[in-house]
Formats: sequence, structure tokens, C-alpha cells
Amino acid sequence: MKTHRIEVGHVVRELPIVDVGGVSIALLNLLGDTELVEAAAERLAERMPPGVETLVTPEVKAVPLAHALSRLTGLPYVVVRKTEKPYMLDARSRTVISITTGKPQDLVLDGGDIPRLRDRSVVIIDDVVSTGGTLHGLIDLLEDVGAKVAATMVVFTEGEPRDDVVSLGHLPLNPGA
Repeated sequence: MKTHRIEVGHVVRELPIVDVGGVSIALLNLLGDTELVEAAAERLAERMPPGVETLVTPEVKAVPLAHALSRLTGLPYVVVRKTEKPYMLDARSRTVISITTGKPQDLVLDGGDIPRLRDRSVVIIDDVVSTGGTLHGLIDLLEDVGAKVAATMVVFTEGEPRDDVVSLGHLPLNPGA
């Protein structure tokens, strides 16, 4: 299997290269990798903008990162789900297309979380930003409920380099091609 080497602080990983519908990506999976999550959280915490009141992350792979950042910074976090749950009250949603799924998916914010976001400075926390489909949908959803997005912070950008996010590094599309 082909891999792509990454380093985050002292942590080194060989990410598997996988095909996601005609494009190959170095697959970063933070779930269960406590050492990598902690190293990334430490580095991102150092770059957190001043005045941030809440962290926001899309479900699922970036949740441990948001949790680790919350622990380090003392900031609360909100998880934007990918499906509406029966317990959600007055949920708000946006439909996006992510490079990893290649098909429409929802971003759903529980209405109970809106008071934690309205008129607050928030930072979006994610594992990887590539095309920006999920990011733009998330920003639109947050602004719609009155949040002020101060920054987006990710472990890696992917594909074309981006200057609209704070990242610890960059992953190429079609690595090793």
C-alpha cells in the first residue's frame, strides 16, 4: 500500500493513500490516535486567535481534536452533526458535498446549541480542508444563527494551498502519482 508521511510536532505517521472516486488522498484519521490528536491540539492551541468564545467542529473525525483543544484552552465546543436526531429541537441544516463522500450530506446544528453560538466569536476546528465544500456550508450555517467566525483551524489543508485557514501542514491530492 502506498503511504504519505506526515509529521505533527514529534509525531510521525504514514497515511494510507486511498481513492475516493477518481482522486487519491492521504487519509488522515484522528479517531483513536490520541498521540496525534494531542500533538495537533497543542500546536493549534498556540495559534488560537484572541477573543474566541466557542469551538465548532463537524462530526466525526475532528471531534477528538475539538475535545483536546477544549481541554487545553478551556473553551467549550459544539458538534455539528451529519444527520438530524430525534432529540434535536429547532435544528438548522445545510447540505454540502465533501470530497471524501462525493455525495450530498447534511450539516445539522441542534437548536439547543444556538445560544452558545449567537453573538459569539467562534473558531471552526476540522481535520482536513480540501475543496472547502463542508467549510463553506458550515460558515453559512454558523453565520445564519448569528455566530461570528473568527477563523478556521485544521490539521492539514489538501489539494490547492489555501490562505483562508490556519493549518499545520498541507497534503497533496494524488500523492505519489
